[in-house]
Amino acid sequence: MSTQQPQEIKIADNIPGAEYANVMQVNSNHDEFQMVFYTLSGNTGRVTGKIITNPGHFKRMIAAMADVMKKYEDQFGEVEKSIDLGKEIGFKSN
Repeated sequence: MSTQQPQEIKIADNIPGAEYANVMQVNSNHDEFQMVFYTLSGNTGRVTGKIITNPGHFKRMIAAMADVMKKYEDQFGEVEKSIDLGKEIGFKSN
């Protein structure tokens, strides 16, 4: 019987720390989902992160986020959706 070794997780040197995002854009093709995170303030903004993953991992992420949100709301009450600002962010992707 084999014993599983704990996984070692390393943080890349080029990741300085957490970034705040108040907008996310999601696109997909047959092989992957792309999530681009932005911070918008007034008429300006900047990309704060980009994640590309496969459909199976994306579905697991959605399930994990739904579970975390349910636990949060069970403890702190229902969360209202943020207001949709309905603004273009300066570019579009296909």
